[in-house]
Amino acid sequence: MAGTVHELEQKDLFWQVQSEAARAAQQLIEAAHLHQGQIVVVGCSTSEVVGRRVGSWSTPEIAQAIFSGLNGVFAPQGIYIAAQCCEHLNRALIVEYEAVRGAEIVNVKPQPKAGSSFATAAYNSFRQPVALEEIKADAGLDIGGTLIGMHLKKVAVPVRLDQNHIGSAIVLAARVRPKFIGGERAIYDESLKDGYPDFV
Repeated sequence: MAGTVHELEQKDLFWQVQSEAARAAQQLIEAAHLHQGQIVVVGCSTSEVVGRRVGSWSTPEIAQAIFSGLNGVFAPQGIYIAAQCCEHLNRALIVEYEAVRGAEIVNVKPQPKAGSSFATAAYNSFRQPVALEEIKADAGLDIGGTLIGMHLKKVAVPVRLDQNHIGSAIVLAARVRPKFIGGERAIYDESLKDGYPDFV
């Protein structure tokens, strides 16, 4: 009976984090004005999601649930996920090839203990997964303190989401905007303060 209760609790957590991930994705799309062709870098510690210390309790089933929740919102909008690997792979990224044609790819296949469960879920779910050492993404989701800033375009702007947790993990989000250059004499396009134009 205890095993049955445990299985039910796991199933409940699976659906909970999938739903929370989907809400976070939708809120980021709206806050960052994301559109087709743009890339969101996602770092995710499943250890933190299940209430453990980052890097200590990798959970592939939870990673798949979170990936499904995010991709179920992003993919229909033509928005790509770049799944950040853990420090053991130097925070490389797994992304669909069609999103980064012409980029310099590297050869690695992430595993739950060497790459992260989330990056592994992305690799196993994408049609044509490739690995990159770096990317300049249009927005980001940091689930559990994974430090995604190195893969965002300049200038990164924090975004406060109502869905600020997935499971037990804190969710931090960011969008980007073009740099303001030219000093006091410069005239700026006010519409770009909130992000990039649709045609970029």
